[in-house]
Amino acid sequence: MTGPRQPDDSSTTAGQSRPEAGYEHIDDDVCRSFQRSVEVVGKKWSAAVLLAAMRGARRFVDYRARIPGISNHLLSQRLRELEGHRLIERLVVPTTPVQITYRPTEQGASLMRVLHPLIEWSAKNEDMDT
Repeated sequence: MTGPRQPDDSSTTAGQSRPEAGYEHIDDDVCRSFQRSVEVVGKKWSAAVLLAAMRGARRFVDYRARIPGISNHLLSQRLRELEGHRLIERLVVPTTPVQITYRPTEQGASLMRVLHPLIEWSAKNEDMDT
C-alpha cells in the first residue's frame, strides 16, 4: 500500500504546466506582438522575398529570378506589404525610364539575422517535406 499521491512537479495548477526555462517572463502582450511578427514573415512568399533581398536582389526581375514559382502579382503584393511593415525599402531612381529598386531596411535585415538559424536548421532538416 502506498501513501497519498504527491502533486506532480511539472504543473503549477491543474491543467497548466510550468513554462520552459527562459520563457517565463513572456507576458500576453509579448505573445500577441510575437504572433503578429510571425504572421508577417510566415505569410506565403514573404520570407522568400526577404531572403532574396538579403542575398542581393534589388530590382523586380532580380527577385523573380531568385524566387522560382512566385507570380508577378504576388511578388508585387509582398513587396508592398513588406514595405508597409518597414522591412523593405522602395527607392525610385529618377531616370528615363524610372527605375525602382528595393532593399532590406535595417529592421528587415535585423529580422533576417534572427531568422538565420532557422535557415540553417531547415537546410539540415529538409527531409521534413517528404
